[in-house]
Amino acid sequence: MSSSFKRSLSLIIGSLLALDGLCLLALDKIHLGILLPLIIGIALMLYAICFNWIQSLVQLTPLGQRLWRCVWSGFFLWIITLVMFFSYLQYSIQQSNTVQPAAAVIILGSGIEKGRPSPTLKQRLDVGAAYAKQHPETLLVMTGGLGFQEQISEAAVMSEYLQQQHHIDQSRILLEAKSTSTEENLHNVQPLLAQRHIHLNQPIVIATSDFHILRAKAIAKHQGYQQIVTLSAPTPLYIRYNSWLREYFAFISGWLLQEY
Repeated sequence: MSSSFKRSLSLIIGSLLALDGLCLLALDKIHLGILLPLIIGIALMLYAICFNWIQSLVQLTPLGQRLWRCVWSGFFLWIITLVMFFSYLQYSIQQSNTVQPAAAVIILGSGIEKGRPSPTLKQRLDVGAAYAKQHPETLLVMTGGLGFQEQISEAAVMSEYLQQQHHIDQSRILLEAKSTSTEENLHNVQPLLAQRHIHLNQPIVIATSDFHILRAKAIAKHQGYQQIVTLSAPTPLYIRYNSWLREYFAFISGWLLQEY
């Protein structure tokens, strides 16, 4: 691969990654899946701009050359693991949305904005509501506590949305309004389910975003859920792979914290 090709390729890829990050930041979206591509994009652009200087610096010593090769080898190894994760995540998404009767639908929270469900949370609620209308005997469990500077819990906001937008009767909705993570969501709903004589060996639906299916199911299995049915809400294309990237690190974090 010629030096000019490397330089041009780095500049093009870097520009696209940086543009992606800046556009999403302009939409007030910020998380690791957005910031990391932005940082990588800027780094690649600087590499392309300072290509000759960097190459001359690297060539000064054999140690510098070895370190430079190690940096690129590590980067490409990380890309390979990321592609593998994305592929497995896509497979998991395709295996979800199996329609079968279940005792309850647990809809995992995803944040509220100005007292209303975020766009991501709306899609989770819409998917859960569609299932609930097909299975009128199924209970729905809303999960999510109080966010920063919020006056009403996420679970309560979710319940209100289902009642107003989908005309789901309040008697079918249970609220778990203390949790702040997926692990807590799935743990704290268990007493609520037990009060309704729903046990973990019965079919239970978990409704969440497509990128979240893999981790949510792994956590549920670790906690003793035995018949998990997953419903995946689609992630808009403009932020899909940024969300998948964030989930890559969240999955690693969950493994390190022994959540599954």
